[in-house]
Amino acid sequence: MADLDGLWSVERVSGFLPPMLGVRKRIAGSTGETTLGGLPGAGFAVEGLVLRYRAPLSGLVDVLEPDEGGYRGRTTYRGRELGRFRMRRIEERGADMASNELEAQLVRHIDEAIAMEQTVLRMLDSMVSTTQDEEIKDELRLHKLETEKQLDRLTQRLKAHGASPSLVREAGGITGALLKGVVDAVRGQKAARNARDGYATEHLEIAAYQLLERVAQRAGDEETAEVARQNRAEEEAMAARIDANWDRYAELALEEAGITH
Repeated sequence: MADLDGLWSVERVSGFLPPMLGVRKRIAGSTGETTLGGLPGAGFAVEGLVLRYRAPLSGLVDVLEPDEGGYRGRTTYRGRELGRFRMRRIEERGADMASNELEAQLVRHIDEAIAMEQTVLRMLDSMVSTTQDEEIKDELRLHKLETEKQLDRLTQRLKAHGASPSLVREAGGITGALLKGVVDAVRGQKAARNARDGYATEHLEIAAYQLLERVAQRAGDEETAEVARQNRAEEEAMAARIDANWDRYAELALEEAGITH
């Protein structure tokens, strides 16, 4: 359909659709695709004002209606409505496209940092429950409070970009590595191994905030860059506290193995 040909920005209106900052629909004749940043696109067939997605998203359909300045749409899955959105035509100017892609990448990094800290909270709960040393437990409880504040700061920055935390995330990358720590803790790891896993986790978080800070600076978002710096400083302080107590952790590891001296 000629009126649909071109590049469109997509804005979430309601329902269970994920944040759509940086989402684009490119349509040419009877085919099109929905994309986010540099990720592979989801292809669909254009049938009038109906966009039918192909495998692996078969059953997903966008139904469009003309709207002032573009189109409004309903996303359905096997006939059941999931949410509503708006489409607005955009000019494919290089600078504008680069700015939109940078914004999408920043939102993605903030969202991934939120997923990371949510996983760390679960990891800290497991560590507290498997650690007998009261002094170490106090350190873990303190860091849990810090992590909750970090999560709140990140969520506020995501809201500032008009997005909300994703309902579904792939357990890959940093989050996947942290989930392994949660599983290990549930299996009965004690204080010494908790310290080892916690030390590694702190450095994963530090690296994630180094990256978030720089992406935010490139996007001109100094407030998010400052949140990344503040969160990173707390992770660095926690890593330093662990680093200063390796002799104690080694003693605990031997005691747990029944070795005394």
